[in-house]
This record gives sequence, C-alpha cells and structure tokens, in this order.
Amino acid sequence: MADDLLSQLKTMTTVVADTGDLEAIRRFEPTDATTNPSLILQAAQQEARRARLAEIARHATDIDDALDAVAVEIGSEVSALIPGFVSTEVSARLSFDTDATLARARSLIERYGRHGVGPERILIKVAATWEGIRAARILEREGIHTNLTLLFSFAQARACADAGVTLVSPFVGRILDWHKAHEPDADFSGDRDPGVQSVRRIYEHFKGHGYDTIVMGASFRNAGEIIALAGCDRLTISPKLLEELAGTTGNLERRLTPLDAETGAPEPQDEAEFRWEMNEDAMATEKLAEGIRKFMADQRKLEALLGELRKG
Repeated sequence: MADDLLSQLKTMTTVVADTGDLEAIRRFEPTDATTNPSLILQAAQQEARRARLAEIARHATDIDDALDAVAVEIGSEVSALIPGFVSTEVSARLSFDTDATLARARSLIERYGRHGVGPERILIKVAATWEGIRAARILEREGIHTNLTLLFSFAQARACADAGVTLVSPFVGRILDWHKAHEPDADFSGDRDPGVQSVRRIYEHFKGHGYDTIVMGASFRNAGEIIALAGCDRLTISPKLLEELAGTTGNLERRLTPLDAETGAPEPQDEAEFRWEMNEDAMATEKLAEGIRKFMADQRKLEALLGELRKG
C-alpha cells in the first residue's frame, strides 16, 4: 500500500507548518514553522492564553513591546517542538522603513535570546519591499537570518537573492486569486496555476545561478498546488492541507529537482530597475500592497486585544 502524500513529500521537501497552533505542530511534526500577524492573532485569541496575555500586556512598556513579547513567547513555544527554523514577522507597519525594520529585527533576536532560543533558530520575516530587502541584506551580514515574505514577482525574488537572504516565501495562492479574479473563465488547474509557475521560475533561476537562498512556496489554496511543487526546497502548509495530505495515499512524483549551476549570478538590480519591474507587474504591485494592509489589519486587532488587557 502506498504511503500517504505527506510522508512522501517529507522525503523530497522540507515541510513547514504554517501555524502557531501547538497541537497541530505536535501532530504533523514539521521541520520548521512560520507565523505572521494573522496566525499570531489566532493563537492569541485562544482562551487558554488569556491569562498569560494579560500578564504580558500589563508588564509591557507600550503596545509595540507587548506585540513583540507575545510573538516571541509563541515562537519560543513553537521552537521547543521543532528542530528547525521559527519565522517571526517584523511589524507590517515598518514595511517601508529600513532603519526601523533593522531595529525591530535586532530587538526580536534579543528577546528570543532571553527565552533561550539562539539566532540560528530564527528567521526574521520582512515584507519584500525595496526597503525590506535592503534591511535584510544588512541583517544577513550581521548573522541574522531572514525570510522575505509577501513575494509575488520575479523582480522581488531576484532582489532577495542578490541581497543574500536566507529564504524567500513566494505566495502561490494569492497569485492564483488575482488571476482568477481577472480571468474567471480560465483554466488554472495543475501546471497552469500561475502561482505554481512563479515558484518554478524562481526555483530554476536560483538553482541555475548558484544562489543559496532557500525557496519556500507559501499561501496554498489546495493540495494540488503542493503536489505540483513537490521537491521545492521548502513548502509551508496550513494544518488543513497537512491533514488532507496525511489522509491521502498514492504515488507522489517529484516535480522540482535542483540543477547544477551553469552560469554565475546576473548583474544585480538597482532600485530604479526594481521599482520599474514592480510597476510593470500589476498583480505583484496590488497583492504586495494588499498583503501589507491585511497583515496590518490583523495586527491592529491584536493591538486592540492587548490594549484591553492592559487596562484589565
């Protein structure tokens, strides 16, 4: 009898849990785990965490201090359950501020250190804006690993690789969402999925030019997208889709295979080239802006919750 798809996927791709749910992490035993403001909000709203959140909120110097304390506490709990990286996100409010991103990232690493979690275990998530990529370049030189998120375009991916970031997270499902909204009658199944095509292009470019940056597909809408990217360096998957893969048997074919680098890295983009290429890509421009707004909306909800607890 064939193994389940999740077990087979783990033999060719590092599986990452896209959740802050500790029970889901215990069940599916991923190597890494990612969080974002939306997932931290979900975890923070659990009744079992209420008393601890109130304690954090009351002792925090301000809301930003409370937000980071909550994110690091949840991330530290997650780190105890997995052998690999935990991704923790810098505030979306700082997406266009390089210096503020640097300060917040360093502060998060210090906080993790106080919880006994070393920098080698943490990926600082930063939105893949020009300012965020500049910050990531500096952080990587300081030994702080980064995960560039909200990545929708080849221009963003190239700039991240040029900056030497540890990992990029192309958003498969949100790319598909945009194309379905603009072409509702088109067939985007299987290999026609534009999010799948985007990840494959990035993967082949990185491997073909010898970049060390890890490619981690993210934001999946269905298991078919995951199956189409089997063999990618990493895939971060929600508990719902992990459950589906674990409950499905059959033969899983490896779809992405690393190639030997044939040529050196191309000339890096400058800021003008990056901004022009983003301007020419309506999908990437719109989804990046929307993604920052959505993360910020959930962050504001968490801020409101912590604010109430501070008054408590």
